[in-house]
Amino acid sequence: MKVFIYTDGACRGNPGPGGWGAVLRYGDKEKHLKGSEKLTTNNRMELTAALYALRGLNRSCEIEITTDSNYLRDGITKWLANWKKNNWKSSANKPVKNQDLWEQLDVEVTQHQIRWHWVKGHSGHPENEMADQLANEAIDELLGKTE
Repeated sequence: MKVFIYTDGACRGNPGPGGWGAVLRYGDKEKHLKGSEKLTTNNRMELTAALYALRGLNRSCEIEITTDSNYLRDGITKWLANWKKNNWKSSANKPVKNQDLWEQLDVEVTQHQIRWHWVKGHSGHPENEMADQLANEAIDELLGKTE
């Protein structure tokens, strides 16, 4: 069986307080993960959501990851190999932003067979909306807001 993962990151201000959320589905089981940081960026939260989702698995899996972040999907599928080859420099010969998270993600993705998918954010995709809700709940909890 495959594991389906849906991730999202959110930030109030960029930088500002941020949160991430992930929905993991395996057969009829579902797990929700979320977390926050006091001062971060939206892109860092997108990467963190995928990182913690992958760390939430206890063995090598076949995975379908859906994200609304082209930065995450393209970074993993198109840019990462060249960044590593170029000693973590971008095509503009500048240091790669969020290198710490990219390096951690690189370790995690090598342990699995992953297919990456992109979905337009806030377009009614149920699992993406749930991941977004989890990310925003995490920010609310960080800021002490409860309903």
